Amino acid sequence: MSKALKLYPLKFTPVLKSKIWGGDKLTSKFEKGPYKDGIGESWELSGVSGSISEVQNGILKGTNLQELLRSHGEDLLGKRVYKLYGEDFPLLVKFIDAKEDLSVQLHPDDKMAASHHNSFGKTEMWYIVDTNPDARLIIGFNRKMDKHLYRKNLSEGTLPATLNSEEIKPGDAFFIAPGTVHAIGGGTLLAEIQQTSDITYRIYDWDRPDVDGNMRELHTELALKAIHYNAPNARLDYEDEENSIVKLCTSDYFETNKLKLTKPLHRDTSGLDSFRVYLCVDGDILIETHSDSVSLSAGETVLIPACIDKIILKTASATLLEVYIP
Repeated sequence: MSKALKLYPLKFTPVLKSKIWGGDKLTSKFEKGPYKDGIGESWELSGVSGSISEVQNGILKGTNLQELLRSHGEDLLGKRVYKLYGEDFPLLVKFIDAKEDLSVQLHPDDKMAASHHNSFGKTEMWYIVDTNPDARLIIGFNRKMDKHLYRKNLSEGTLPATLNSEEIKPGDAFFIAPGTVHAIGGGTLLAEIQQTSDITYRIYDWDRPDVDGNMRELHTELALKAIHYNAPNARLDYEDEENSIVKLCTSDYFETNKLKLTKPLHRDTSGLDSFRVYLCVDGDILIETHSDSVSLSAGETVLIPACIDKIILKTASATLLEVYIP
């Protein structure tokens, strides 16, 4: 692919994932693909092998993310980010619709993921988009826990009673560090930003069979090497403010801001030297550059290449998540 094909705001075709716990909100609320119940995840932006995103708009339509990295690496990612990650896209961005509870699980850090899976670790964050009245998350334990007590509860089938439940509402945000025991509860629609990794250690699955009637694999021994027993302090506290850049999450792997807009906003990110991802979680917006524009509705995502550092966000009402590499 010629580098002469200049970059512009890039939308990608969502990769939809059927899950035994999936619902219908990704298709009914966000109009993802042909209507179907049981879609649990919409991978908005992915460099994961087997699920690599393809451009949906403009002259580069049909080009996949890996091809873009080969042909436009520094312009796409930013010189600093390209030096760090090369042609490995560093983020996986999703919407998740949990009609039923997900399995109780945790993820490895970079060191363990590299040694056991030749992969990045999985640090992630969640932004709650929509909930049923009784929706909740499981994050950590509701009592002091150690390896001995954990093994005892696991073997006796009493692990669910030890799990900490968090009530949630739209707008809540959480940071899930590697090793944190967690699960998304039924009735939850959320946006997930994470390292590029699909490594999950499942520790409890509610004694629930899969679509073929089989019990899904548990990863007990791997989880024991990765689990953290301390309280995770996962909830991200922030104050909503309209027409401002509100910091949600800062980590070594990504930063996420919330933009709740009721009027146009000029955004200059020339100091970042990083691509930006915008997820529209409510409303509609037009994003203009010096030579291009792209519209987003709730449930849509766009990647702004690093070589485009000035944009105008035009809307009368929209809420965005802005993500970049620190």
